[in-house]
This record gives sequence, structure tokens and C-alpha cells, in this order.
Amino acid sequence: MLCLASASPRRRDLLASIGVTVSILPSHVDETPKPGESAKNYVERLAVAKAEASAPLSSLPTLGSDTAVVVDGVLLGKPVDADDAAAMLARLSGRWHEVLTAVAVTGPKGVLCRCVTTHVRMREITTREIADYWQTGEPADKAGGYAIQGLAAIFVEEIKGSHSAVVGLPLYETAQLLNQQGVPIWMGHYYSHT
Repeated sequence: MLCLASASPRRRDLLASIGVTVSILPSHVDETPKPGESAKNYVERLAVAKAEASAPLSSLPTLGSDTAVVVDGVLLGKPVDADDAAAMLARLSGRWHEVLTAVAVTGPKGVLCRCVTTHVRMREITTREIADYWQTGEPADKAGGYAIQGLAAIFVEEIKGSHSAVVGLPLYETAQLLNQQGVPIWMGHYYSHT
């Protein structure tokens, strides 16, 4: 029913949780931020680019998404190594940060895009915990160096906003976009909230 322009098992599972079957066709786009680009513009640009890159290869509506972690106005991508992950987690420790997730869906209405900002507060994380967490392998491919749906859940003290957006896909907004593009979710044609 939907082409997913991502190899992320988290996004696939989130879509499955709302009854959407996907065909996986990962896109490969340059994820380098542009000079002076805001985090919102960055994730929206990448979500649209991913959807548009895979759309011509499928006859289905195509979904692209991107997530970024922002603290002190600085965009934290995926850590390049253990030291980078440790620096990210130390920076997030004991304070609030923002997680921005954009989702774009191609289809009969063109390209529709939404961006969601969620505020997350981490408890104080010790240097030992950070080192042990890196050893699990979990932070290696995660924006900001952590996975809220995984082992790092024990570090998250409070969240204001969409939990699913922090995992990788804001389901409320995604369902709205899919509805607009004619992609049924678990409620099928009965879903009419726009």
C-alpha cells in the first residue's frame, strides 16, 4: 500500500502498528546540512528528498522521513564513533533537548510534508553509563546517539510531545498525510479526520 524510502526497521514497525503494509525501497540522499540551515528546514528537506528519490521507482505513494536531535541550537546527527557518541550524550545529560522529525508523502496530491518537534529531558547520565551504552551497539546509527525505544529509555526522565516522532515517525501526523494521499490505515476508508 505504501513505499517506504527507508531501511529503518523502527519506521517499518511504526507503520505496521497503524495497519500500513510497506514495500521497502531505501533512498540514498546526501544528509549534509547546508550552511545556516535550520533544523526544521534540514529535516523537512531530507524527508522530501528521500520520498522524491524513491517515488519514481515505485507506483505506490512514497514516504520519506528524517529525524534530528537539537540542543543549544546545534544539530546532533548520528555519531561517527564512540567519542562522538559520548560527547553527544554528555551534552544531553541532565537537560532538555528537541527532537525534530519530518515526514513527507508523495501521491496524487503531490508531496505533502509535516514536521513535529518533541521536547525530551534526560536525567543525569554517568560517564560509565555512556561507555556501557556505546558497547551495546545501539547508539551507533541513531540521531543524537540514543534510541528512546531501546535501552536508552532508562535515561529519559520526561517527554513533551510525540513519543513516536522521537522513535522516528510521528504517527498522528503520518496518518493525516496518508489519508490525504489515499493510503488506508487500520481504519480503512472510515478514517476521515484531516
